[in-house]
Amino acid sequence: MKKLWILVLLAIAGKAMGQQGERVITTAVPFLTIASDARSSAMGDIGVATTTDAFSQQWNPAKFAFAERKMGIGISYTPYLESIITDIALLNGSFYNKINERSAFGVSLRYFTLGEIELRNTFQEEGQLVKPNELAIDGSYALKLSDFFSMAVAGRFISSNLEIPQLGNAVQSGNTFAVDVAGYYRGPEKAYNSFDGRWRAGFNISNLGGKIKYDDGGQENFLPTNLALGGGFDFIFDADNVLALTAEVNKLLVPTPQDFDGDGDLDLEDNQEYQSIGFFEGVFKSLGDAPDGFSEELQEMTWALGAEYSFRQQFMLRGGYFNESEEKGFRKFFSLGAGFRYNNIQIDLSYLFSTAQVRNPLENTLRFSLSFNLGEEFYND
Repeated sequence: MKKLWILVLLAIAGKAMGQQGERVITTAVPFLTIASDARSSAMGDIGVATTTDAFSQQWNPAKFAFAERKMGIGISYTPYLESIITDIALLNGSFYNKINERSAFGVSLRYFTLGEIELRNTFQEEGQLVKPNELAIDGSYALKLSDFFSMAVAGRFISSNLEIPQLGNAVQSGNTFAVDVAGYYRGPEKAYNSFDGRWRAGFNISNLGGKIKYDDGGQENFLPTNLALGGGFDFIFDADNVLALTAEVNKLLVPTPQDFDGDGDLDLEDNQEYQSIGFFEGVFKSLGDAPDGFSEELQEMTWALGAEYSFRQQFMLRGGYFNESEEKGFRKFFSLGAGFRYNNIQIDLSYLFSTAQVRNPLENTLRFSLSFNLGEEFYND
């Protein structure tokens, strides 16, 4: 029962298990992969190579070194499975501060609540209320290594409280630590025939850390260690009109589920060979362990395209598309959004339209973000 409870909650929080294919990669704490801000979610869940904002901590903390204001504060709210329940949500708070023109630090908190659940064995029995939740607390430091390139490291404490209290069994959260290593390139503005332009690129190896275990002797669960690569270009038509296009590719650095012991099933808890893989070893295994070879490794990559049009840095329109293989989760969706800035305050909204046969937990969901850009201005050109 305990194992079933944990797996059900993990499936709700992330990609559904066993959808179209048999080797969908599942991990613990999949809430870490949910786009927690409305700007990135409006552009197809991309952010590793977009311009800096208050929510860059999740996507690429190296971008903070290129921030154009001294400080930024961001707050966001993402309802989850809103069409069937109202108290599951992801909340995010983020803050960054530029130390000087070349360095910055950031902190953030992500909290995923699965609401209040009443447990009982019979209708006559008095119910027991539980409030499962997960959280991640981050800290990062970013430094410019040149005028156009920066790198960052981030540390993360992760706590997952998903177990059901049982008689004679002490409930404990699954806790672990993880790190990110990220880089960001923001090129100089150059003049082209009818417009100016600027190239952008970024990478982030995120959630690199030890596996989570919920009880002694139980199954160990990989973190959603992820490699994100992206690039983009800013079309600067004039001082008022800018169009930013960005593309991004992601791959989970987690071993592919497979029948290691030859018993004909993918029961990973009973599969000792899979359980014995360490998190660091798993990163390298994930690059070439797919049973169907390179073609399946490509299927394990998701890709997304995003666009953002900005008018006078006060009004923004956004759109994006996200694609995942049918055999590896089958998330496919379009997203739209807008942003409005007045003085130092910015409000962002986004909306998701699923294009896959499998229903997306965030389908027809309106997401909100509020950010504040404070302090003196920095010029990066």
